[in-house]
Amino acid sequence: MIPVILESPFAGDTQRNVEYARRAMLDSLQRHEAPFASHLLYTQHLDDEIPWQRGLGMNAGFVWYRFAHRCVAYVDYGISSGMRQGFALADRYGLKIEERKIGENA
Repeated sequence: MIPVILESPFAGDTQRNVEYARRAMLDSLQRHEAPFASHLLYTQHLDDEIPWQRGLGMNAGFVWYRFAHRCVAYVDYGISSGMRQGFALADRYGLKIEERKIGENA
């Protein structure tokens, strides 16, 4: 297994997006990857609607980019501003960004 950063939308329809991120995690695991999705973990403890807490969670998630081998972006529901920030950091660390779709039943 290789460590990857998993990006998917969170803001907006959070119930749908959390379920989507969970399916993306399963897809990544089935590809023999070890995905890290900070937006699933940190939002359980921090409020994404409070700017300083959102920033804290995003910064904590960005630390993991140093250890990943690539960034996998699940884009069935588009690309959020938070995902774009992650892409910029992936570029900074020289990580390949691979866009993926789960499909029609996303």
